[in-house]
Amino acid sequence: MRLTVIGTGYVGAVHAACMADLGHEVLGVDTEADRIGALARGRPPFYEPGLSSLLQRVVDSGRLRFTRSTAEAAHFADTHFVCVGTPQGGASGAADLRHVDAAVDGLAPFLCDGGDRGVLLVGKSTVPVGTSERLRQRLHDTAPNADIAWNPEFLREGHAVADTLRPERIVVGVGTEHAEARLRRIYDPMLTNGTPFIVTDPATAELVKLASNAFLATRISFINAMAEICDATGADVLTLAEAMGADSRIGRRFLAPGLGFGGSCLPKDIRALTARAEELGLGGSVAFLREVDEINRRQRRRVVDLARRLVGGSLKDRDVAVLGAAFKPFSDDVRDSPALAVAEAVRLRGARVRVHDPEAVDNARSVHPELQYVLDVGKACEGADVVLHLTEWPQYHDIDPAALARSVRTPALVDARNSLDASAWRSAGWTVLAPGRPRLG
Repeated sequence: MRLTVIGTGYVGAVHAACMADLGHEVLGVDTEADRIGALARGRPPFYEPGLSSLLQRVVDSGRLRFTRSTAEAAHFADTHFVCVGTPQGGASGAADLRHVDAAVDGLAPFLCDGGDRGVLLVGKSTVPVGTSERLRQRLHDTAPNADIAWNPEFLREGHAVADTLRPERIVVGVGTEHAEARLRRIYDPMLTNGTPFIVTDPATAELVKLASNAFLATRISFINAMAEICDATGADVLTLAEAMGADSRIGRRFLAPGLGFGGSCLPKDIRALTARAEELGLGGSVAFLREVDEINRRQRRRVVDLARRLVGGSLKDRDVAVLGAAFKPFSDDVRDSPALAVAEAVRLRGARVRVHDPEAVDNARSVHPELQYVLDVGKACEGADVVLHLTEWPQYHDIDPAALARSVRTPALVDARNSLDASAWRSAGWTVLAPGRPRLG
């Protein structure tokens, strides 16, 4: 089938490449000339494992190409995936839908001559519940033959290619049998392999992504709240999480105590869901999400406090090594990165900060140029008074703590992700602090 993908950011670029890999003819559409140029040469504008080789392959095959022309897109295909961003807009936390509206408005004049072709707009952007109905009314006069469906994405940065080609489930919100049938054809390779295909109304499909992310964020903040209690009582949050996770009703996933969540999805989505509930007069139903958000923000301050404790109470004129800048491993995304937030907070308290990250240094420097960045872990830690482990890159798990102890000024570590082998570091002479755990050295 012929498809267009409107918006070639993180979601759009991955979706376009994967749809082409499934055998569809795909046209990616974006307004940014530099991004379109890079993608047309097979070069993704961000780091995502496996995407570079996949993109190059489908571009070379001719099944994927790119354009800045909305008119070309409208005439190329009858199915258009809308994958533009919906950033947080303003103090309320509500989603900013300007890019979604612009994408639909840009297509609309070229859809009115579509006759009986059956044009289908498929939203993949994360939007407030009720958006598809609003867009349907918006298109009523200019493109009455256009149908709208919602098909939320559930991509994990660092695993986006696999999540697209081998998803845990596909959710489609449709209003017509024709829309459902077309989406079944598009996703047929996944359905043949047994991927669950959940058909619902557009409003429910819009809500699924926000509700899922709110639930995951709540689990993370819950275990971090327990970590605060553990700090006050001497209990061990890792053992607590293990014991809780052994209950089949609870499970272990997303009970990872530490620095908390960041990135472009979870923080934004819980705020957007809260804002939409308040618009509907139901703010009380999700009031707890504001506390989920606050608990998460508090973890960053707690890690700074752990660092301060390890250097004797003041970070002024101390040398601090920061391991990690991306909000999570296997990504160069630094949007709302807890690691960068901690690094900047430490700097503002007078410390000299050196930051290392395997992939995110360039993006981090564009956001916080005042920090110092190095490309070698050893150089980052040389002469450090304290080392902060803030992003769970595998490279940091492979560090030899005994060897590193010889290059730092003081063997002191804050394992903000609770994922290093604390006993190995302690045996090598390090003092280790981690959220929710007894002093480990």
